[in-house]
Amino acid sequence: MWKIGLLIFLFSTSFAVAAPSHVLTLFGKPKYSKDFKHFAYVNPEAPKGGSVRLASVAPFDSLNPFIIKGTPADGLSNYVFESLLVGSLDEPQSYYGLLADSVDIAKDKSSAIFTINPKARWHDGEKVTPEDVVFSLNILKEKGAPQYQLLFQPISAAIIPNKNAVIFHFAEANNRDLPFLAASMPVLSKKYYSKHAFEKTSLEPPMGSGPYQISKVEAGRFIVYKKVEKYWGKDLPVRVGQFNFSDIRFDVYRDETVSLEALKAHAYDFREEYIARNWATAYDTPALAKGELIKKLIPNKIPSGIQGFIFNLRRPQFADRRVREAIGLCFDFEWMNRALFYDAYKRSKSLFQNSDFAARSLPSAAELQLLEPYRKILPPEVFNEIYDTPHTDGSGNVRENLLKAQQLLNDAGWRVKDGIRVNAAGEPLKIEFLMSQATLQRMVLPILKNLKRLGIQGSFRLIDEAQYQKRMERKDFDITSVWWNLGLQFPGAEQAAFWYSKQADVRGSSNYSGLNNPAVDAILSKLSQAKNIAELKTSAHALDRVIMHEHIMIPQIYIGAFRFAWWDIFGIPRQRPDYASGFDSWWIK
Repeated sequence: MWKIGLLIFLFSTSFAVAAPSHVLTLFGKPKYSKDFKHFAYVNPEAPKGGSVRLASVAPFDSLNPFIIKGTPADGLSNYVFESLLVGSLDEPQSYYGLLADSVDIAKDKSSAIFTINPKARWHDGEKVTPEDVVFSLNILKEKGAPQYQLLFQPISAAIIPNKNAVIFHFAEANNRDLPFLAASMPVLSKKYYSKHAFEKTSLEPPMGSGPYQISKVEAGRFIVYKKVEKYWGKDLPVRVGQFNFSDIRFDVYRDETVSLEALKAHAYDFREEYIARNWATAYDTPALAKGELIKKLIPNKIPSGIQGFIFNLRRPQFADRRVREAIGLCFDFEWMNRALFYDAYKRSKSLFQNSDFAARSLPSAAELQLLEPYRKILPPEVFNEIYDTPHTDGSGNVRENLLKAQQLLNDAGWRVKDGIRVNAAGEPLKIEFLMSQATLQRMVLPILKNLKRLGIQGSFRLIDEAQYQKRMERKDFDITSVWWNLGLQFPGAEQAAFWYSKQADVRGSSNYSGLNNPAVDAILSKLSQAKNIAELKTSAHALDRVIMHEHIMIPQIYIGAFRFAWWDIFGIPRQRPDYASGFDSWWIK
């Protein structure tokens, strides 16, 4: 259903409490009091039962989503594994008790105590213990995928003060992210992994504590989750009215076109559509006319993050910022949106699009104080210009932008010889767009046409998901497409995974660009240590400003709404959450 892709399993928030609390939230009171019964966006009387079929585009070969090896099946993190706290979907930055029923954070945020819910159970009926939590932290830091190692490294230790609690100690006091990284860390079974190698891919169903367990699986084809009959958390306020289906099945469709046709044939039940052309033209079926298939555009308040083409700065042809800017000038959004996307989108201009963390004005005094020590290595525009994307009249004529791009390339030492753009050594400028989604070809081909007019040899290569994951692990690409939608979390530790210099050469890391920049490292440090919303905005604005003016990405598009299509078999709560689909609160009618 959802392509997790480059999304990271964490929540980044902060709030200091002076005594044990049922919630962690950021700045202000939470929506739900200690004695709340359920979230407002669920139906507590929703009937249970029935099977739902969903689609996946990832041909998985692993049931471990926490290691670098293999491609994990969809649904594991949501349905099988749980964390100490879980987020509300109708308020930003609030997390309530799940495996832990209370939390007490030191005033300086140097440590946090979580009390384990005595009812928490693994699927085999064994208690979830503090030992499981300590084991989870240590194994993720030692053998987890690089992003987990980076994220949890600042949690220096977890100790057990008594049989019901865990204390996390943090390497940095007053770091707003660390208590919440601990709270949202996936909790794994120490007993299970004492008998199973954590670091190896496996298709044996893992031990979890969540509302579902795996009942059937065939690598690369399908996975079926079956509701746990005696799920320990079914009466928790954070679970009431949710996870109502008896069975959830993901079938793998390796092609988006095939996947869409399968929905129209009712081979599965619910789809989120990401392709504007499909949304505008491909759903006109008798079932839609009869109301049997429902199609709705549902606005949401989710910060849009960034979707864009990202450069691999490890490639020598992208070392010069002017080259990256010139390539970006070949992206004609206005024409593309009109001709290909039915005017469905807006142009992204920020890492934090559709949020207060986007830098949409000149640097403040506080930002300048942060940026000034690095003036010599930063683009001048960082200090005196608001970043904007190139514009066209939408006619398809990009002559003005190509003339600017030509000048940038000439200034960077790339001249045209016999119609080919070459450097001083006579080497041609070649660029390959590497993708695993065929639908992106429509966006890339017009860019390639404009690159050709500049004498640049561009190509598009489509490979399957498994090959793509391997090449991304090795950072073996020129340009690829990323979508980083961080949902409700405020900018924090995840940005270090994307941009921190020490992650640039780590195999499997999320620093896809290979950025190695001391100014960015300094900003990331300030970002993670922000003590209030003003400091957080200052750091986020500075990071946004630098990344965009360095032209590390070519921003693409955003929409600010869900495009959902589903067969009319579902009951849906009257109130929808503002910040998520809320699909886990639906039921079979």
